Amino acid sequence: MKIHLIDGTYELFRNHFGAPPKKSASGQEVGATLGLMRSLLMLLQSPGVTHVGVAFDHVIESFRNKMYAGYKTGEGVDPILLNQFELAENAVSALGVVVWSMVKFEADDAIATATARFKKNKSVEQIVICSVDKDLAQMIEGKKIVCWDRRREIILDEKGVVEKFGVKPESIPDYLALVGDSADGYPGIQGWGAKSTSTVLAKFKHIESIPKDPKKLPLGLGRATTLVENLQKNYQDALLFRELSTLREDVPLKEKLGDLKWQGAREELKEFCHKLGDEKIPLRIPRWR
Repeated sequence: MKIHLIDGTYELFRNHFGAPPKKSASGQEVGATLGLMRSLLMLLQSPGVTHVGVAFDHVIESFRNKMYAGYKTGEGVDPILLNQFELAENAVSALGVVVWSMVKFEADDAIATATARFKKNKSVEQIVICSVDKDLAQMIEGKKIVCWDRRREIILDEKGVVEKFGVKPESIPDYLALVGDSADGYPGIQGWGAKSTSTVLAKFKHIESIPKDPKKLPLGLGRATTLVENLQKNYQDALLFRELSTLREDVPLKEKLGDLKWQGAREELKEFCHKLGDEKIPLRIPRWR
């Protein structure tokens, strides 16, 4: 079997900017939520899609905000979108899909935890992580665990990670720590661009293994000297940024593998869609509980 683990927050953002606007009878904007439902229903009707879980950032802040003041928050996010977070979770639940609503942790942590847990099951042929988040590339293993960009129809396996980032999945947290991740709000280490970082980590894998002697780096001496100096001056920041980018695999998810099997939509979906002003979605449901 295949398991599909979906970054619900990303999907909601994607539909906020891609799906047509729509107001419910109460006047709330629900276009992103309806777009998410249609997209998920399309996935559920695809061949080979049997076991599905969707993770949401119930609130954008997490434990990482206590670790680093500059970490991403909900500031600047369109209120119209923020107001649909809980609505989207309820919509996915009404579709009969397992929902993980994260408060202390992030959606990516839930996906990482589920991946680490279920990949050990002999009946699991492949885990497909439906997200474009760079952090999740660290979870990829060969062709068994892959990331799928549903919008562009691109599947990223371990070979693809190396081609894209220049490093193996195990080095992704180190890579992001040095290069920085503007989406998550940390700047990286000055001078460490994508090319230099991938060149160094391709050889040394992790920050601790990077030599203090610039002559040992596979770069020009002048460039290597600057990078080593900057890293040593900001070494603790580099380790902190790596901790921020390292996904947690200890989220207390209660579901077992069998719980992820889609058994059909719940009856409350009909009333839910009625309130949202879309009577067509229930007509497309192939299976009801």
